[in-house]
Parts: sequence; C-alpha cells; structure tokens
Amino acid sequence: MSFNKNLKNASSFLQAIMVLFCYLISGFTTAQEDGKEWKNLFNGKDLSGWTTKIQHYETGDNFGDTFRVADSIIQVRYDKYEGDFNDRFGHLYYNTPYSYFHLEMDYRFVDGWYVSAPAYTNLNSGIMFHSQDPKTMLKDQNWPISVELQLLAEIEKGIKRPTGNMCSPGTDVIFNGVKSAEHCLRSTSKTYPKGQWVRAELIVLGDSIVKHIINGELVLTYTKPKVGGGPIEGHNPKIKKDGQSLTQGFIALQSEGQAIDFKNIKIKNLKGCMNPKAKNYRKYYIKSDEASCEF
Repeated sequence: MSFNKNLKNASSFLQAIMVLFCYLISGFTTAQEDGKEWKNLFNGKDLSGWTTKIQHYETGDNFGDTFRVADSIIQVRYDKYEGDFNDRFGHLYYNTPYSYFHLEMDYRFVDGWYVSAPAYTNLNSGIMFHSQDPKTMLKDQNWPISVELQLLAEIEKGIKRPTGNMCSPGTDVIFNGVKSAEHCLRSTSKTYPKGQWVRAELIVLGDSIVKHIINGELVLTYTKPKVGGGPIEGHNPKIKKDGQSLTQGFIALQSEGQAIDFKNIKIKNLKGCMNPKAKNYRKYYIKSDEASCEF
C-alpha cells in the first residue's frame, strides 16, 4: 500500500514537472508578446477588487490609508500612523483566489521605514499567495496562513541580501526533497538597491511546484506547500489544519513597516478549459477545468 502510494505521488510529481516544462518553453517565453492572455489585477486608479486586513483592525479597515494609489502605483505608506508601530502588519488581498497561475509585478522600496517596527522589516516586504481568505482572519492575527515570496533590498553596500526568497507563515514546503526546517529559504537572486524597480514573478502549480523568478532569472524552486509550522499568532485554530495541502488561495501585497511601491500587477490563469473544441480553450492551460468549458 505504501509503495503504491509513493509510486502514485512520484508519478503525479513527474507529470507536474513535464507540464511546467511545456509551459516554460511555450507560454512563459511569449508572455510579453501575448498580452491578451494576461489579466490586470490592478486598474491603476483605485483599490477596486482588493480587500485590506491589518492586524488589530477588522477586515476591510484600511487603517491609516496604509494602502493607497498614486500615479498608477499601489503605495504602502505609514505617514498617517501615530505612536508605536504595535505590530500593525497588513495585507492587501485580491478578491479572487487562484490555484494554477503565473503572476508578475514590479516593485521598488522607497524611503519610509517605520522605526518602531521590528528591525527585520527594514527594506523587507512580500507577496503572499495560497493565502487563507482574509474574511477568516481574526482581528489580532498577525499574518495569514500562506506562502510568501519575500522581497528584500540592500541595506549595506557590498553585503549580499537576495530578494525573491520564500517564507512560510503557518505553512511547510518541500525543498531539495525534504521538508524545510527553515521559516525562510534564501534565493539565488542578485542584491538590488532601494529605489530600483524590480520584476518579481511566481509560477504556481497548485500544491505541486512553485518557482520564483526575479528580473527574468529563476532564483528558487520548491514543492508541496501545506498548512503547518511557521510564526503566526492570533489565528482561529479551526482554520489552521496542519498537513492540509495548499491547492489554491488568495494573493496579497504585504505591509509590515516598510514603504514600498507596486505596479504592473497581472496574472495568467493556468487552469481552464483544455478541450480544443470549446470556445474558451487556451493552449497554455496546464490544469483542466472541464466545468468551465463553453461550446
């Protein structure tokens, strides 16, 4: 029984690798040319379609105008905060969950670190995915159960500080064939200075393979995200079901004390109708959703 189960898991994993390879040599290489297949998640004008959740506040309360829009950019700012930062970690969630997708956006760190925020938040932010629904988060929950593409910038000249890392609030992943014992996995990316726009991309295949890409370079690969360990507090224990595979979830932009800008946020959904006879068939889909087929 155990052997058959392992064989089945290995077969599924190899299949995921094959479909990812096909996507990388076809869909990914033409991403910039085939713009019609991409959906803009940000309209460049306001936060329509997005929901905020900031620790110590109710879902939907954008305390201090933390997330705002200016010049077609989503800005994260703290100039309207007063007193101690008080762990007011926040996230801005896109209202539609995804499972198989290719996400990309540009980000840059700017001046405006809230000095009473924890020291590790200096020039530190992130993009959460496979996140729990913000409506299921309790008022004082610090981070969502999710996986994070961590964003960092250079603090000291000449000291390496790669971006595009992986952090795991309330989750576990497999790295190099074993469950990672580390909360964060270091990527192989270059170090980028504050003020420079950087392109961050995610290719996520449900609960199988995840790839981080920075400025067009693959910098980290891991597999099998599940609910598990990780430093989250103030959550509803009924929501955190350790061992449960993360097959889909919400995408969110992070605020944890550091000012940052985001723009050009778009996604290519990789799950859809794979029947060539259907009106909405797309050759780049790699996960079938027969119920979505239109004839």
